[in-house]
Amino acid sequence: LGGAKPVPAGHPVDTFKKENQSLKREVIKIAGLFDNVTDLSEKQLPGFILQLRTIFNNLSDVDKHYKRKEYLLFPFLEKHLITGPPKVMWGKHDEIRDLLKSSFEALESPVSTVEEMKSLVQLVLVPAVEMLDGMIMKEEEILFPMAMDTLTEEEWYKVYQETPNFGYCLFDPEDEWQPSGTKVEKQEYVTADAIRLSSGAFNLAELEALFLHLPIDITFVDKIDKVRFFSHSPNRVFERNRSIIGRDVRMCHPPGSVHVVEQILSDFKSGKENKAVFWMSNFMGRFIYIEYSAVRGKEGEYLGVVEVTQDITQMRKLEGDQRLLSYEHK
Repeated sequence: LGGAKPVPAGHPVDTFKKENQSLKREVIKIAGLFDNVTDLSEKQLPGFILQLRTIFNNLSDVDKHYKRKEYLLFPFLEKHLITGPPKVMWGKHDEIRDLLKSSFEALESPVSTVEEMKSLVQLVLVPAVEMLDGMIMKEEEILFPMAMDTLTEEEWYKVYQETPNFGYCLFDPEDEWQPSGTKVEKQEYVTADAIRLSSGAFNLAELEALFLHLPIDITFVDKIDKVRFFSHSPNRVFERNRSIIGRDVRMCHPPGSVHVVEQILSDFKSGKENKAVFWMSNFMGRFIYIEYSAVRGKEGEYLGVVEVTQDITQMRKLEGDQRLLSYEHK
């Protein structure tokens, strides 16, 4: 394996490896918490549990990493008659998913004493983290070198093209990759020259530019609670990157506010409510207005929820009228 092929920047394996680096950082953080559990006081317990929930929230993002292996990488390995490692790894993925789920459930249940916390760490949390960490090692030492030596450049490019559909794990790639000396078809997002809507049409460049210039931030969550889209506003209030695409929206919020997210989703899906509004009067010196709206189809069926966020600091200072042309200059 020492002579394995180098991995170009932006290559699917480069992305897998960068995700593993992000996961490893979370593993190191939580290992430090595990080491401190013996010195924990009852007063520190709630904060300790909140830290664990936050890290396990991040670790759950590994599901996208695993799905890309299962549905993009493994089929090509099997095409080359490499069937054993994919089959074994897929089974291990499912075990890790079950352990992470059990860890979440355990951290959501009441833990009233430090002794209970110690037992929870040893019996439930440590096995989950150790198994996830072990999978990182198997990928780095066995799977990725083998895959680099096996797949053709054309096959890797197909993996690359499909990767954004599954989303990224705790990492947002900045480098683009295209195999040199290989004929590849450019991926098209629309088959016609325009995206046609009931009230007009855009081409893709116009639509991308429109979202970039709107004075609001938009995030769309579909009917099964997965993040499907966010606008790339230049001055976003809340940071977003492509690692959230395909992620359960509950996992995109701090553990302490998940119950609010659950309530909004439940009320929107049942038809009980259609809008929820929040504002923060001093978010990093800005007044922020946040509006969640249920998105419904023509028959009233629930399609998802859109979050619209806006910095209204300057709007709140407006007085009187402005009827004459005036340009804003910075």
